[in-house]
Amino acid sequence: MNKKFAAALSGGAVLVLTLSGCGGDDDNSDKVNDWAKTVCDQVQPQLQKIANANAAIQQQTADNSKPVDVQKTDSTAFQQISQAYKALGAAVDSAGPPPVDDGETTQKEAVKELNASSTAYANLQTKVDALDTKDQAKFADGLKGIADELNKISTSGDKALKKLQSGEVGTAMAKQKGCQKPTASAPQTTSPETTAPSQPASPSKKA
Repeated sequence: MNKKFAAALSGGAVLVLTLSGCGGDDDNSDKVNDWAKTVCDQVQPQLQKIANANAAIQQQTADNSKPVDVQKTDSTAFQQISQAYKALGAAVDSAGPPPVDDGETTQKEAVKELNASSTAYANLQTKVDALDTKDQAKFADGLKGIADELNKISTSGDKALKKLQSGEVGTAMAKQKGCQKPTASAPQTTSPETTAPSQPASPSKKA
């Protein structure tokens, strides 16, 4: 019931986590490195919140999960992710423009996208809270609709973040431990997208 939803969340929550994938030369100026450290020191706790929220939803992907439990978990996760993105936007905003060409524009656009993501997840929390948990079929349909919206969040609106994570700034941020993808503290279920339904497997025929 909730697997497509969990898969969509996994995509939507990686917008900022791509920082750990940036690489490049070691010729960054001290000013750029200082700027990256200022941002990344504030970023890590928020990335951890997103990872933990994602893991919590992954745990509620079983077909036999009760709608009320799924709703509670997902609502809390969306709230945490929304707050994290808002804090990320504040971190980038308070750090000031990165000391590179067009740094001010890049910073403003990134802050705008982070705040928009915060609002989007807050709206999804409201929609999850409004789902009918007494009717499992309707609840499942509602989750599908929310999953579609999650996919939209993950596939649009991250251009400015990618720009922020490119060039000198991206290389400098990738070096900072605070901007590298954290490990979720909550244990994740194994590959929710490919997990078989919870129905008992058919016994193999004897030769």
